[in-house]
Amino acid sequence: MIKILCFICLLGLSYNTTSIMFVNVPSISKLQWHPFTISSNSNLEPEKLSIVIKSEGSWSKKLYQMLSSPSSIDRLEVSVEGPYGPASTNFLRHDTLVMVSGGSGVTPFISIIRELIFASSTIKCKTPQVILISSFKNSSDLTMLDLLLPVAGTPPDLSDLKLKIEAFVTREKQPAAENSKRPQAIWFKPKATDAPITSILGPNSWLWLGAIISSSFVIFLILIGIIDTYYIYPIDHNTNKIFSSSIREFLNMLFICISIVATTSAAVIWNKKQNTMEAKQIQSMEAATVGASPDSWFHNDTELESLPHQSVVQATNMHYGERPDLKRMLFDCKGSSVGVLVCGPKKMRHEVATICSSGLADNLHFESISFSW
Repeated sequence: MIKILCFICLLGLSYNTTSIMFVNVPSISKLQWHPFTISSNSNLEPEKLSIVIKSEGSWSKKLYQMLSSPSSIDRLEVSVEGPYGPASTNFLRHDTLVMVSGGSGVTPFISIIRELIFASSTIKCKTPQVILISSFKNSSDLTMLDLLLPVAGTPPDLSDLKLKIEAFVTREKQPAAENSKRPQAIWFKPKATDAPITSILGPNSWLWLGAIISSSFVIFLILIGIIDTYYIYPIDHNTNKIFSSSIREFLNMLFICISIVATTSAAVIWNKKQNTMEAKQIQSMEAATVGASPDSWFHNDTELESLPHQSVVQATNMHYGERPDLKRMLFDCKGSSVGVLVCGPKKMRHEVATICSSGLADNLHFESISFSW
């Protein structure tokens, strides 16, 4: 399995965990838009947005071939729409949070774990104990767990996060004899004209919308006052008979449209100028290296240089040649409220739902995350 981790620079964009984003690469297809789960966190990584693309279909394979070709390209145009996601996700209400994933279904849980890292390290909020149960077909797929921590930036503090990872490799009975190919980071040089990802009215769109409405009303009153004083009144003299009422109504509608168009255009132009000024400050990014994969943890101890990655290593239990006993693992979870999230194959989601609804454990609260379109 080949995975592509895409980073997009942004300014002032806020989104919730488990959000999705539609991506279009015009050089591959101008009509195809594909939804991907956002793996980054807007609190922990305020200037980056990342998605994980699994190379399986024809579109993703073409993208991989384009990025891995010997004649590498300096720039890749990508159109995005979103992010779209739930209005709120309150994962902190549980004592224990169990996340069950299969294959690339671990992607939405990456953003949740990063949100919990931010809550525990930055705002010093009490976080639930986190148990991540991930199943993979091959040990090469374990590189998905590399993404639990941000690739670039200051390493987060994991000392306050109670994290336990149970990783299962179902089709291999022992670790691979050779390390899997290390991921490579390819950074494209942005142009100064690249606009940041933000709404048309900027991050404070509601404030701008209120300003547009109030300004439009004020401009409308001014225009109506001017036209009444210098045009309608000299003809009408308040008799309401000489000046046609239909023309008066037409002028009112015309001035309403003029007021709205003028204020909206001014707001959009102002925000575009601000975005252009911010985009000009974007400089060439330095290449970054992805951390060691869990499979290489058992072969090369020199890769454990980062304390946060070492904490993840210590929190991970590897299981080869077996599938997780979900019933036993869920019933062993302690706490008055255990949130159970599952994302993966349909059979896995049904199995977890059946266990949680069996009535044998009253503390399990089930929630399925499905991205089937």
